[in-house]
Amino acid sequence: MLDLKKANNLNVISIAMVMVLSAFLSIYFSPKPAKGNSKPAIELEKNIPQQFGDWKVDQYVSPITVPADLQSKLDELYSEVLSRTYINSQGQRVMLSIAYGRNQGGESTQVHRPEICYRAQGFTVGKQYADILKTQSVDIPVQRLMSSMGERLEPITYWILLGEHLVKSGLDRKIWQVKYGFQRKMPDGLLLRVSTIGADREAAYQIQDQFVNEMLNSLSPDYKKVIIGSRSDE
Repeated sequence: MLDLKKANNLNVISIAMVMVLSAFLSIYFSPKPAKGNSKPAIELEKNIPQQFGDWKVDQYVSPITVPADLQSKLDELYSEVLSRTYINSQGQRVMLSIAYGRNQGGESTQVHRPEICYRAQGFTVGKQYADILKTQSVDIPVQRLMSSMGERLEPITYWILLGEHLVKSGLDRKIWQVKYGFQRKMPDGLLLRVSTIGADREAAYQIQDQFVNEMLNSLSPDYKKVIIGSRSDE
């Protein structure tokens, strides 16, 4: 009987030790805000010019209104969202959307990824593929895809910035999330999307790439880092 009591006491002590250790590890490895979270307001509306190169905001075209439930989720997850349509002297239009969030250590960016966001608005989304968008500053790893609704065909290009790093894929994003987790940091993040209307994908992507290059060239070096990061080569 004495041995049984000792065994029970040891079990209680073991369970208590496990609970204390679990609590300690939970606190110790709890992500802390990354340096990016101490940034002043990103102010997309102020810092992304309404006119640059051959492009200016088309005041006569309004962005597509997203469903109320999706908009509510976006408002909850992102600190700032910018949506504009630009037009050039040839009458070509590019739709720009930028979503910035201060805490992107989890799955938040998935909500605004075009393949999810567009489906939520009733679009059909085709197969996507990875590509490189070349700029004067850096080669940006992007995703290309085609969405459609009735006769509307919309080729899309987007990229994701996590902390200071441009991520190449969903797996790459998860790897960086784990790395930030081990550093006990919660990275900020940004998703930038450009799209056009038309069936010719290659022509659309050329216009989009031109637009992105002219936009980036219009930004200050410091603000350019907000959009494309500063450690994309790692």
